[in-house]
Amino acid sequence: MSGRVRIKWEFNDDAAKLKLESPAKLDSDELSITRDLEAIRKIITGNVLTTAFQPIFNMENGSVLGYEALTRLREENPFGEIQELFLRALKTGCIGALDSACLSTALKIAHAFSLGEKSELLFMNVCPETLMNNTLFLETCDSLVQTFGISRERIVLEVTEESMISNFVFFRQSLDMYRHQGYKIAIDDFGAGYGGLKMLSTIEPDFVKIDRHFISSIDRATIKFNLVDAIATACHRIGIAVVAEGIEREEELSVLQNTGIQYMQGFFLGCPSPEMNADTSRTSLFSLNTKDSPSRNGEPFCMGDLCSRKEPIAPEDQVITALRRFTDNRELRSLPVVDGSSVVGMLHRSRFLEENIIGKHGYGYSMNTYKTVADVMEKNFFLCEANTSIDDVSRRIQARKAALQYDDICVTRTGRYHGTVPISLLLNSIMERNIILAKGSNPLTGLPGNDFIQREISLRLNQSMHFDVAYIDIDNFKPFNDHYGFERGDYILKSLAAMITGVLSRLASSSFNFAGHIGGDDFIVVTRPQDSLQVAQEIITEFESHLPDFHGPEDFDTGRYSAKNRRGVEEEFSLLSLSIGMVSTEVYRIESYPQLASLATEVKKKAKMENGFSIVRDRRKLG
Repeated sequence: MSGRVRIKWEFNDDAAKLKLESPAKLDSDELSITRDLEAIRKIITGNVLTTAFQPIFNMENGSVLGYEALTRLREENPFGEIQELFLRALKTGCIGALDSACLSTALKIAHAFSLGEKSELLFMNVCPETLMNNTLFLETCDSLVQTFGISRERIVLEVTEESMISNFVFFRQSLDMYRHQGYKIAIDDFGAGYGGLKMLSTIEPDFVKIDRHFISSIDRATIKFNLVDAIATACHRIGIAVVAEGIEREEELSVLQNTGIQYMQGFFLGCPSPEMNADTSRTSLFSLNTKDSPSRNGEPFCMGDLCSRKEPIAPEDQVITALRRFTDNRELRSLPVVDGSSVVGMLHRSRFLEENIIGKHGYGYSMNTYKTVADVMEKNFFLCEANTSIDDVSRRIQARKAALQYDDICVTRTGRYHGTVPISLLLNSIMERNIILAKGSNPLTGLPGNDFIQREISLRLNQSMHFDVAYIDIDNFKPFNDHYGFERGDYILKSLAAMITGVLSRLASSSFNFAGHIGGDDFIVVTRPQDSLQVAQEIITEFESHLPDFHGPEDFDTGRYSAKNRRGVEEEFSLLSLSIGMVSTEVYRIESYPQLASLATEVKKKAKMENGFSIVRDRRKLG
C-alpha cells in the first residue's frame, strides 16, 4: 500500500463496523493517524457512543418542535472535547463511519422512547464531507429509519457552517438526494462559519439555526439584536424557519421575543438529557404580546402602529374565492396573498375586477373563473417591515409609478405577514406628524423641540438602530447674556444651530443625522457612532473660529471678560466654550428616551467639569 492508510466501512442494521488495514512501515505522521484511527475504531465498535437530547421549543404555543441529538461517550474521550473527536475523524478520512455510527446510536435510543409514534423532529449533526463523499450514508440513513420505524420526514440533517465547502453546486446536488427522499435540511451555527449567505442561498434549507455567539448577551449588545433580526427577516421572507440556539438567560429570551423567531433552544429552556422528556415548565415565559413599536400619546411612529390584520388569501385558492371576498365586503380594497407566513403577492380591488373579472372584451369572468389566485396576483407590490418609519415609507412611495402610488401597503414582521395599511391612513399620519413638527419647532432656531426630539429618539430605539447622542451645552451662557445683552445671546444660539446643521449636512450619512434644540443653550445631535466624534470636533472648531465675532476684538484679545455671576458678584469669565456629552447605544442597551436623557445628562455634567472646550463620550474624555 506504499505507506498509505485505507479505511473500509460497512453497516448492519444496528451499528457501524470499521476495519483498519495498516502497512508494515509508517512514518511519524502516519503513525499518529493510525493511533487516531484505532481510537476511533474502538469508539465506534465498542459500544462507547451514546446520545443526549436537547429540546427545541415552539414559542407560539410552548410545544416541543423536536430534539437535537448530541453525541456523547460513555467513557473518557481519548481526544478530550467531543468536537476534537470529529475533527480527528475528518482528518483521518473516517468521518462518514463516525457520522453513521452516531446516527445509528441516536435513532436506536430515540426508537426506545417511541419517537416513531410522536410528532417531534430529530435534528442530527452531519459533516458536509459525509454528505458529499458518496451515497453510502444515504443508504445507511434509509436502512436505519426503516429498521427503527421513524419517518424520513421527521429527520433533520444539520449541516454545520464551520466547514469550508469549495464546490457549492456539487454540495447542493448531494443534499437534493436527501431532500428528494424526504429528509429535511438545516444549517447549523449560521453566521459563525465560511458559507454565510452563499450557503443559505445555495442550500435553501428548511431550518436555519443561528449560532449561539449572536444569542449570548443579545440583551446587552444592540448590534447582535440587529444582526439576528436581519437574519430572521431574510429567512422568513423566503420561507425558512429559524431556530435561536444557545439561550442561557431569561433576558436573552425576552429580547428574542421581539425578533419574530418561532423556535428556541438552549440551557435556559432545557438541558441535554439522556431521555426525550422535555420539561415544559419554562414555556410559561413565552409571550405572544410582543410589541411592534412604542407610541407616545397614540402618535404613530412606524408602519406597525398603523397596521391592521386583514385575513389573507392563499395562492392556491381559486379566483372565484377572491371575487366573493371583494363582493361580500365593498370596503375591502386589497387582499394579501400569503403562502404559509410569506407574502407572495397582492390583489388590488379595482385592477383585479377590471382585468380578471370584466376583461378587455367582457369575457374575463369566463376565462379566469377556474384559475387560481397565483395565476392572477400582482407580484409588484409595496412591502415593508412593521418597524419601518412612516417617513421612510413616504419617500419610497414617491419613487413608485404613479399608477401604483395609491395601493394599500403590505406589512411584515420579521418577514412574516402582519397586516396592511391603507394609503389614506398613511397620508393622514404624515400630515399630522408635519403639524406636530411645525408646532414643536423652536421659534428662535427653527430646530425641532423637545416633543419631536423625544419622538425621533424613541423611533430609533424602537428600530434598534446604533446611534450616538451628543448633548451640547454653551459654557457660562447666562453671564454672557447678562453682559452682552439678550440680542447677542440670541445671535449665539442661532449661529450655533446653523453650525450644527451645516456640519451634519456635510457628512455623507446626513440623511441619518438629526439635530434638535432642547431649550435655552442646550442642543442635541444624533449621528452614527462612527461619525459622532468627527461631528463634535467640527462643531467645536467652527464655534471657536467665531469667538472674535461673538465677543468682539477687545475681549477676544484679552481672552476674558467681567460679568456678574449667579450670586450677583462680579467675576471674570473665560470666552465662550462648548461642553459635549455623548452617549452611544453601542455601549449601553437603551430601552427608553428617559433612560437615554438621564445618561446623557450625567455625561454632559462630566464634560462641563473640564476647562474650556471638552468632549466626554460614555464617561471618557475625548480630545
